[in-house]
Amino acid sequence: MPKQKDSSDGLKEYIRRNMKKGYTRESLKWALVSQGYSRIEIEKALKEVDVQIARETPRSQKKEEPVEMNAYEPEISGKRSFWSRLFG
Repeated sequence: MPKQKDSSDGLKEYIRRNMKKGYTRESLKWALVSQGYSRIEIEKALKEVDVQIARETPRSQKKEEPVEMNAYEPEISGKRSFWSRLFG
């Protein structure tokens, strides 16, 4: 008797393919529930797909440099404050 392919493999492949297309987790959950899958099966498959994607995603080797606190403040030159214009 031939071995049947695990239905969770098909479910994981469906989720993975549609996540690459840009569908959200919530929209996939509701689509699968409406197709008759149990929420437990769906959650388990989503977790496994997340683990697979995390393994495939390359980690950045570059360290981020700390940002100076004043780096984004605009430079104000020649402007006087309201009070200095009013009193002096």
